[in-house]
Amino acid sequence: MSEDATPQTGGAEAEPAEDSAPAYTRAGDARKTPRQKLTKRVYEAELARLQEELVKLQEWIKDQGLKVVVIFEGRDAAGKGGVIKRITLRLNPRVCRVVALAAPTEREQTQWYFQRYVPHLPAAGEMVLLDRSWYNRAGVERVMGFCTDEEYREFLHSCPTFERMLVRSGIILIKYWFSVSDAEQERRFHARIEDTTRRWKLSPMDLESRTRWVEYSKAKDEMFAHTDIKQAPWYVVDADSKRRARLNCISHLLSLIPYEDLTPAPIELPPRRDSKAYVRPPMSEQTFVPERY
Repeated sequence: MSEDATPQTGGAEAEPAEDSAPAYTRAGDARKTPRQKLTKRVYEAELARLQEELVKLQEWIKDQGLKVVVIFEGRDAAGKGGVIKRITLRLNPRVCRVVALAAPTEREQTQWYFQRYVPHLPAAGEMVLLDRSWYNRAGVERVMGFCTDEEYREFLHSCPTFERMLVRSGIILIKYWFSVSDAEQERRFHARIEDTTRRWKLSPMDLESRTRWVEYSKAKDEMFAHTDIKQAPWYVVDADSKRRARLNCISHLLSLIPYEDLTPAPIELPPRRDSKAYVRPPMSEQTFVPERY
């Protein structure tokens, strides 16, 4: 998939009444397939259905003691966080948790590169969603010069071995790359600049990445060449349409892990047992939040 294909139009970051994504899919520079608009009504109905299936998957993971790691990588403003938010919305945070590590500390910079990620790997019955991951070394660290050439080459050599080790240990490792076009990324950056509630999402590093689009493309291609392995392949999500990206990613995730419906039978709420011996303290002795609304 070409990340430099330029769409005709882009969709707003906020939820519009209609999906105003490109009128074609970016399946390649030489092929553009027309597609219908995805309305908000259709999108929300399908998302609700998929989220119900995610709850079933969660119960299966817990029941079977599965260990699942899902990696979300891609361009800045490609919509990774939006997909993660929709996945976790209905799930139990004790079963499905998000890991988004900050920049490594001075101490962590002296450790084995993968060391700071290992404590966050799942135990039995857990699913971990990595909002960016050890692939920082092959992306931002490589492009911005935060690692040496030797460290970079060592990562490309050792990462497949590390991931095969995880898979052999019983971890289900799934890797997604969110691909967004140059024009669509720029449109989303401008939307964040104009919206004060989302301006915090733009870091100086994000702005610098705009000037190094080609360098990031080359780094991504090199990363895929070394780490797109049979035991843990990369799955590319066309993310120019946020709604489609969310539905396609969640649907694909559900297809990768066979599961059964373990939905509990309907529950009957027992009656409350009244205790006449209990006397509630005066409400005047409690501090209430002011009712401003």
